[in-house]
Amino acid sequence: MSFFSRAREDIATARRRDPAARSRVEVLLAYSGLHAIWGYRLTHRLWGARRFLLARLISQLVRFLTGIEIHPGATIGRRFFIDHGMGVVIGETAIIGDDVMLYHSVTLGGRTMAHNKRHPTLGNGVVVGAGATLLGPVVIGAHSVVGANAVVLKDAPAYSVLTGVPAVVRQRSPKDPAPDAAFYSDAAYYSI
Repeated sequence: MSFFSRAREDIATARRRDPAARSRVEVLLAYSGLHAIWGYRLTHRLWGARRFLLARLISQLVRFLTGIEIHPGATIGRRFFIDHGMGVVIGETAIIGDDVMLYHSVTLGGRTMAHNKRHPTLGNGVVVGAGATLLGPVVIGAHSVVGANAVVLKDAPAYSVLTGVPAVVRQRSPKDPAPDAAFYSDAAYYSI
């Protein structure tokens, strides 16, 4: 897929995921999450070509400009969307599937200094709410929702809802529509 085809897909994804997006031009010019993803794609290619220093320098420039830090070594699928974005951190060995959405201040971080898989894996269609922290090589199954401010330290199967500190895993039916992660803040969830 060419850069321009992928860029059109990214813009369409942003328009589909964000009800505040009014036009393609607005998304193209004003969406820092999109700019961070495009910067990541460049640095990821450099990382793959073993141009590690150049990749890290450009990724730090993108971080300075967008407030979003995506390590060039991370693996990110298609139609990835970061809403609002400020404060998002994605570690080196993180793996993100297709159609994943993150809100602001999400951390996909490590818990060890070992040189192995040390960051989270998110399956296809996962939504991660604002302020959530996922630490270590946890695997979050497809179509799961991580609630706002949750701290995830353990794996979760597909169609899970994870809330709390540390996060508690609940199952939802695959027939249920994917809920909005913002709804699953601790206060909202536990008052039901």
